[in-house]
Amino acid sequence: MASPLRSLVEDDERYLKSFQLFLERSSEHQCMQDFIQGILPGELASVGDGKAELNVFGVGSGSGDIDLEMVSQLRQKHPSITVDNQVIEPSSQQIHNYKVLLSKTPDLDYIKFTWNKNTAAEFEQHWKENKMSKKADFIHMIQMLYYVKDPDATVRFFQSLLDKNGKLLIILVSGRSGWGKLWRKYRSQLCNTEISQCVTTRDIKSGLESQGVAYRSYVLPSHLDISECFVEGSEKGELLLDFLTEVLDFSRTAPAELKAGVLEMLRQPDCSALETDGKVIFNNSLEALVLDPLP
Repeated sequence: MASPLRSLVEDDERYLKSFQLFLERSSEHQCMQDFIQGILPGELASVGDGKAELNVFGVGSGSGDIDLEMVSQLRQKHPSITVDNQVIEPSSQQIHNYKVLLSKTPDLDYIKFTWNKNTAAEFEQHWKENKMSKKADFIHMIQMLYYVKDPDATVRFFQSLLDKNGKLLIILVSGRSGWGKLWRKYRSQLCNTEISQCVTTRDIKSGLESQGVAYRSYVLPSHLDISECFVEGSEKGELLLDFLTEVLDFSRTAPAELKAGVLEMLRQPDCSALETDGKVIFNNSLEALVLDPLP
């Protein structure tokens, strides 16, 4: 049965507000930066095979800060390259934020930006309708496969765009994270059936393995302070609950039994750790998957 609750993604302003609070309360960007600076350079070493210009596709680029860090690593590995950077992002506000970031960031003359205000599905449709044949050297899909109807098909399409020695990077929450545990129990009540939403790397790896597609996996430990979720009437706690459940105004619209069950589960050791000072620290672990071109 489809969930009667409204998805958080229906309200762009509240989604961005809750997402920003999530970033402030979590170590998500730090764990991504550790991966980008420590592991990703090794994966990017063989990209391009000596080409002067590399094509990069950012699928769900958001406000661009992670994009620029990855492109910077690509440039460090290949100092003489120029980059054709296709930004694929459906949110006007996020594209605006990305452009503001560019205006404040020096030494980006080697990057040409193309803006695609599209979802991944719209971009794919446009690509196929126009019979485009351009190949990509590096494609990244960071925390965006929750918002597509068919994650496996989306991964297959973008993997098909990889040039020789190209790399596709996917980062999602780990199946072993608190998200994975929460979604396994409450998927039917919380998740929007029109998009994948409650997907983890466990689901993506299962799809890849069923097709015989090889991948490399890296675990990115991360945590999130959700203590405010248990403070009745806390505006920030309500925003965090919205983000955790992906439900718009979860505290006010969820049935009492569902709300109590979710809050109880969020305190469980499967999802969170209770620190000595009373803080509840959610397991926000991510996982990065790296794919090579299809044979």
